[in-house]
Amino acid sequence: MKSSPARAPASSALLVVLAVFVGLAGLALVVAGAWLAALGGSWYYLVAGLGLVAAALLLRRGGGAGLLVYAAVVLFTLAWAFWEVGLDWWPLAARGDVFFVVGLLLLTPWVARPLALRNAAGVGSARTVLGVVLAAFLVAAVFSWMREPRRIEGIAPPADATAATAGAPSSPAAPADEWTAYGGTGFGQRYSALDQITPQNVGQLEEAWHFRTGDVRGQPGDPEETTFEVTPLKIGERLFLCTPHQSVIALDATTGRQVWRYTPQIAGSLALQHLTCRGLSYYPGAAASSAPPAQAATPSAGCDAKLFMPTADGRVIALDPASGKPCPAFGGGSGQIDLWKNMPNVRAGSYYSTSPPVVARSLLIVGGTVLDNVSTKETSGVLRAFDANTGALVWNWDSGNPEETAPIAADRTYTANSPNSWSISSVDEALGLVYVPMGNQPPDQWGGARSEGAKKYSSAVVALDLASGRVRWSFQTVHHDLWDYDVPAQPSLVDLRVGSETVPALVQPTKQGELFVLDRRNGKPILPVNERAVPQGAAAGDVTAPTQPSSALSFDPPALKPSDMWGATVFDQLACRIAFHRLRYEGRFTPPSTEGSLIHPGNFGVFNWGGVAVDPHRQLVFATPASLAFVSRLVPRADDTSLYVQGKNRPNDSLPALGENFGAPFAVKLSAFTSVLGLPCQAPPWGYVAAADLRTGRIAWMHKNGTVRDSSPLPLPFAMGVPNLGGPILTAGGVAFLSGTLDQFVRGYDVNDGRELWRSRLPAGGQATPMTYRGADGRQYLLVVAGGHGSLGTRTGDHVIAYALPRR
Repeated sequence: MKSSPARAPASSALLVVLAVFVGLAGLALVVAGAWLAALGGSWYYLVAGLGLVAAALLLRRGGGAGLLVYAAVVLFTLAWAFWEVGLDWWPLAARGDVFFVVGLLLLTPWVARPLALRNAAGVGSARTVLGVVLAAFLVAAVFSWMREPRRIEGIAPPADATAATAGAPSSPAAPADEWTAYGGTGFGQRYSALDQITPQNVGQLEEAWHFRTGDVRGQPGDPEETTFEVTPLKIGERLFLCTPHQSVIALDATTGRQVWRYTPQIAGSLALQHLTCRGLSYYPGAAASSAPPAQAATPSAGCDAKLFMPTADGRVIALDPASGKPCPAFGGGSGQIDLWKNMPNVRAGSYYSTSPPVVARSLLIVGGTVLDNVSTKETSGVLRAFDANTGALVWNWDSGNPEETAPIAADRTYTANSPNSWSISSVDEALGLVYVPMGNQPPDQWGGARSEGAKKYSSAVVALDLASGRVRWSFQTVHHDLWDYDVPAQPSLVDLRVGSETVPALVQPTKQGELFVLDRRNGKPILPVNERAVPQGAAAGDVTAPTQPSSALSFDPPALKPSDMWGATVFDQLACRIAFHRLRYEGRFTPPSTEGSLIHPGNFGVFNWGGVAVDPHRQLVFATPASLAFVSRLVPRADDTSLYVQGKNRPNDSLPALGENFGAPFAVKLSAFTSVLGLPCQAPPWGYVAAADLRTGRIAWMHKNGTVRDSSPLPLPFAMGVPNLGGPILTAGGVAFLSGTLDQFVRGYDVNDGRELWRSRLPAGGQATPMTYRGADGRQYLLVVAGGHGSLGTRTGDHVIAYALPRR
């Protein structure tokens, strides 16, 4: 009897704390809910807030009335949530998690006792009612946890016996046990004919060897985008790769032992936006080249076969694959090509090539990246073809002067600020065409002063004649691009069986989610392409295209709605809804604006430089669509020198002034559309794996992919579906591999139905495209690079890891 009074103050204190919390939460919802309602949004938050305030006042008085009102608020929330999002776990959880936890606390005896002491009327029945409502919420949560409303189930198409041989004459010849170009071959399929690893045995994969390069992000002058994105080559019994700080390394493919390393001297004080090397290019030499005899040049002495390394200071270095030494007779005796030659607006670090060049018919075809959104006086985006034996210029294609492709005169410069090609090109030597994914003319978000060449070739895939560099055809994926929807990925070439005809096709992934399937002979669509009306109303001095192309094969995410806004709790979800209503948003292709426009998908892209993988026999594509919204806000400029975006927070004068757009009427502020907690404002999933039939455009299956284990404050392995950066690969064994998700795993999938069959934890972020090959011991190896990605915040590393089945 004497112990009860001692417990009463503690119980009463919990009741007071809960009542105060419920009251403050209610007031917050009332104020913010009224704001949202005034913006034209949902009235739920205002009504729920008033209910919480009433519940808090009644809880202080005692009795069961406060519990009943709180139960009514929870029931109202459940009904509203079900009406808005149905049985979809993560959106449902964001709306009800706080209410559920507080409700459980209100049911405890430590709350019931002081309520009854103050006023015993109805406490027991009120607790029962609240318990029933919370149980209903729990049942709804359990059912929603077991459902994936956006999941597509199905079976991928089987191998087509006619397709397996139909395209052989135009397919590049490469041994099945090698990986001779960035995308496997010049076709960029990211497909291997090796079939040792199958769905039945992939679970037995184990680490065969592990190499560390010693090259990690964090050196003085490194930009945020210092990334280890390389896909190594496998030639003979060696692997060849490059590192972010431009070292080239040769490894024994079976053991991982270093054979040689070459580290060039790179110019200092480079104003780099990116510091990466996605890969090297390999030239087998004049004797092995498929060039016609009339075009074959005299091979460089002692260095017939070559590796080509693009550098961050605007060069391409030719190396001897045997020794790693520069080829002395290449480039007029220097062993390198100076990409700054004949370039306008020379500024260290403002032009370089992050992607490997194309090698075809004894030609080395090189594009490059220019700085995004820094100024209107950037260098040229010219594409150049050099003799792979001597380094002499053979032709140049400048989108600002597209008809003059003969080598430029020594006293002339290319067109300034013309659209560039920063990604990876593909090549069909039988057709004599190289396929170039094009970027945009700076600045990305305002196009009022774009040239005629920019209007035609920006955000397009362009087919150039290998012999002359002249345009054979072009297909624009975005008209008058204002969203940084440049073509980011290597086109994948595949011969498709369409009816009774075999058609040489090109599959072009885009940031906006379209997969354009074109006849690569002429650029005409194989799968239908329609022009759709899009939002109008560009910024002052600019225009918008009335329509935009849409493909029959599309992973374009649905347009966002207020109900798609998300957060960890109802409070940050409400903040996201307010932000959504304050931004301009009329669906995809909403023009940038001074008030701020919501761009969905954002310039991270549904697809980015990793591209897709294509199985030429099954006629399918394995894709990794992602979906994240961004905010694009134009800032009027009064002059061409002031900093409107970087301001005093600019970290280092050697880094580029991104977003300032010197010379344009607007600077631009770009940011991910996130909550106050740093979470995406749109509900998950944010990333998927999928397979589609390239002949029909039908999506066979699509599943969310990846966890937030390495993206959340606590290492919680929730499978929410996270974005991916880095491409997939396919194998003849029926297994696809991917390492680029934001969690640190490499995964293997059954291509038939998309099931995840295997995963292995990586020591760092795996934002690169894996590759596969056969070693000298006869085993099939899977090679993964794990080095992290600066702007994505994945763990930094310098790891090259090979997996294989156990030795028999």
